[in-house]
Amino acid sequence: MESTKRAFLSSKNISINMNKIGAIILGNLLCSIAINGFFIPNKLLSGGVGGVSIMIYYLTQIPTGFLIFLINIPIFLIGMRIVDKEFAAYSFISMFFLSFLMEITTGIDKYIVLDDIILAAIFGAILNGVGMGILFRSRVSQGGLDIIAAIFKKKYNINVGTGLMLFNTVIVAVASTLFGLKPAMYTLIAMYVAYKIVDKVQEGLDQKKNVMIVSDKAEEMAEVIMDKLNRGVTFLQAEGGYSKSNKKVIYCILTTTQIAKLKEIIEQHDPKAFMTIQSIQEVQGTGFRNIGI
Repeated sequence: MESTKRAFLSSKNISINMNKIGAIILGNLLCSIAINGFFIPNKLLSGGVGGVSIMIYYLTQIPTGFLIFLINIPIFLIGMRIVDKEFAAYSFISMFFLSFLMEITTGIDKYIVLDDIILAAIFGAILNGVGMGILFRSRVSQGGLDIIAAIFKKKYNINVGTGLMLFNTVIVAVASTLFGLKPAMYTLIAMYVAYKIVDKVQEGLDQKKNVMIVSDKAEEMAEVIMDKLNRGVTFLQAEGGYSKSNKKVIYCILTTTQIAKLKEIIEQHDPKAFMTIQSIQEVQGTGFRNIGI
């Protein structure tokens, strides 16, 4: 029995590892296509280690993939002491794949014909944002400033996209002194779009909702919610401002797709119930997946 359990856990860990490797390959492939297919051909800049590598490439023609790998080494040596070891290890693998895929996708711009720099900035940003979002959602990064953003996320709960935007704005501002203001402004547009996409991908399409229900049938309705929606509920004690009567308020966290079912439950059990629904950014706890890093 014990050996069977160990075998099951081992196979489960292998599955998780393979999922992360798949996310690493897909995420970095999208980022590589964004950089080689949209940014570099249109002389756009970028942020982070990739941005620094692109700037050096414009000045020296040294391959960006090689530069990304070289610059990341000291950052990883520092980050390994602060960031979660598993996160850092997978991020190193991710950085290796990014460097490799950057070289593989060199010249892909021949197949992407765009004469509009704004379209190049926006669609490159979308690809880049989705790629980075896939990585962060799987608790993986590309190294570089991603490691620093992970530290800020861990210590100060600053969104990864927001943190990267702040750091990279400084980098692009410096780059604008070398390559001009216009490329920098287009790059800021691309970065803003990309990091908004990062946050959306991390949160997922099925976002969480904070629900509060005031009902005279609170206990009955709570039983149905726990049974039909498989979500825990908490009772809050309240007092009616006009009636002065004691009431129970149902407090629960649901996903967006469960809200429609909740409305059906309320309609069936207490159409007069008062309900508020609010979007929330992050949930940690039993029944909910921890987002990203």
